[in-house]
Amino acid sequence: MDQSKVWDYFQNHEEGNVAFANAGPRYEYLARQTSKGMSVLNIGVGRGALEVALVARGVIVSCLDPSAETIERMRTENGFGERAQVGHSQAMPFADRQFDVVIMTEVLEHLGDEELRMTRKEVRRVLKPAGRFIGTVPANEVLLNNRVMCPHCGETFHRWGHAQSFSPRRLREMLTGASFKVHRSETRAFPNWRRPGLANLLKSAVRYVLSRAGAPITSPKIYFDASA
Repeated sequence: MDQSKVWDYFQNHEEGNVAFANAGPRYEYLARQTSKGMSVLNIGVGRGALEVALVARGVIVSCLDPSAETIERMRTENGFGERAQVGHSQAMPFADRQFDVVIMTEVLEHLGDEELRMTRKEVRRVLKPAGRFIGTVPANEVLLNNRVMCPHCGETFHRWGHAQSFSPRRLREMLTGASFKVHRSETRAFPNWRRPGLANLLKSAVRYVLSRAGAPITSPKIYFDASA
């Protein structure tokens, strides 16, 4: 399935904001895993909010995305220049041992088996020795539950273009199979703790607790942290 038109729409048009509406707390959490002066590559730009959070921490940010329109926006609006590149995770246009951290959040589930194999190899190539590979994927997704059919052409497809489903165990085995040392592979949610009011605080707390138990009602993620 060619997903380029899908993500060109969601990443570059205001109507596509809904796809990233609740991503802020997740981006902030990932940004907090980095430190000032680190060289960090984010693969899969989205609307660019993670890059903004990383820059605020004093990180040297590079990014990779298949959407030329998205990358041009990152170059002009954020001043990334050549640190923003058009491309795919299975063939990265970056030098060996260039980055302290590589981030892939809500990306791995979009890759086919061969793309996933090559991506793991490429991540190891661009990471510095002992560099970290961090990110998230949906937890224990039943892919058929999001299968839809186009009423015009009759083709069936996953509504978000997902090709993989992960459990914490499968994700850990996938990473160790590519010679990564896995430090964390855990189910969790990223609730918004900043919403005002006691009721919102309680909702966030319940969502967090349920996510750690793997309850699907919370749309939990698997957070992973591994090193080369």
